[in-house]
Amino acid sequence: MIAVIVIVVVLILLLVTIRIVPESNEVIVERLGKYNRTLHAGINLMIPFIESARSRVSLKEAVLDFPPQPVITKDNVTMMIDSVVYMKVFDSMLYTYKIMNPRQGVETLSATTLRNLVGALTFDETLTSRDTINAKLQTELDEATDAWGIKITRVEVKNIQPPKDIQEVMTKQMRAEREKRQAITEAEAHKQSVVTTAEGDKAAKVLAAQAEAEAAVARAEGEAKAIELRANAEAAALRTLTEANVSPEVIRLKSFEAIQGVANGNATKIFMPTELLDEVSRSEILGEGIKSGFSEAAPKMARPADLSDKHMDIARSPRPDSSIHKKAAAASRLMQYEEESRDTKETGNY
Repeated sequence: MIAVIVIVVVLILLLVTIRIVPESNEVIVERLGKYNRTLHAGINLMIPFIESARSRVSLKEAVLDFPPQPVITKDNVTMMIDSVVYMKVFDSMLYTYKIMNPRQGVETLSATTLRNLVGALTFDETLTSRDTINAKLQTELDEATDAWGIKITRVEVKNIQPPKDIQEVMTKQMRAEREKRQAITEAEAHKQSVVTTAEGDKAAKVLAAQAEAEAAVARAEGEAKAIELRANAEAAALRTLTEANVSPEVIRLKSFEAIQGVANGNATKIFMPTELLDEVSRSEILGEGIKSGFSEAAPKMARPADLSDKHMDIARSPRPDSSIHKKAAAASRLMQYEEESRDTKETGNY
């Protein structure tokens, strides 16, 4: 019976003496009500009834999500800002004895520091300076919580909620900005379309002009080639006539035949060399003189000039100032005068 009692007492003493601390935790030990030491992870021994465990502190990083806090900006805009603080304990003794409620202390310190930082910024700067606010807030909180054994690893401003009227203004401004960007985009698209169309029209006109120029060059080359061929043919004909020693009378005859061929066409004007016109004039006057001689020998056989004669076509040319026309007119007047003289003689005889 005594042995059982002894065993039970020994077991109780062992349980009280041996203290197992989990990983990432520390235990504060007090001896007779005073801080003695800190137990780390593993098996630790304590003096029964003299030493006692004050508290167990977690060394893991904790996330403190605080509710939104009212903050007033430099331009007197009241907004609600909530932040998230990441912290961990680096000294269990300071964390246990230097502050009554560490989490509440960090929350209050975070709210006051955030008000100080945002109070120095305008509303627009607050919306666009989150990184700056986070960095300054982390630095100031870390310095203030060193005395509590707390390390602030990170601070994030989670949400900024402006008043409703400002939200409406921001919504209208955002809508106007988007409409502006849309109008600019449509204008740029229209401009690009117009420029592309103009460039296409320009290219088409350039190609058409090039094609027309090439066609004109081709036509000019064809005409030049035709002129060259005609000139070569005429030169060859002249060479042939020269080599054949053709008499001037044959050349004149050919000239008359050429004039007859031209006159039989649809031409309204005939251009002839002066020498050829002189020949025609002489031939016409000679013919009229012969006809006059026959008329005097046989007055009753006289008849008017043959208008179907090929030379009369030349005499009736639309060029009244030509030499042939003048000579033909003189011959006609001479014939009229002779006819009038003959009629007068015949009248006197009767």
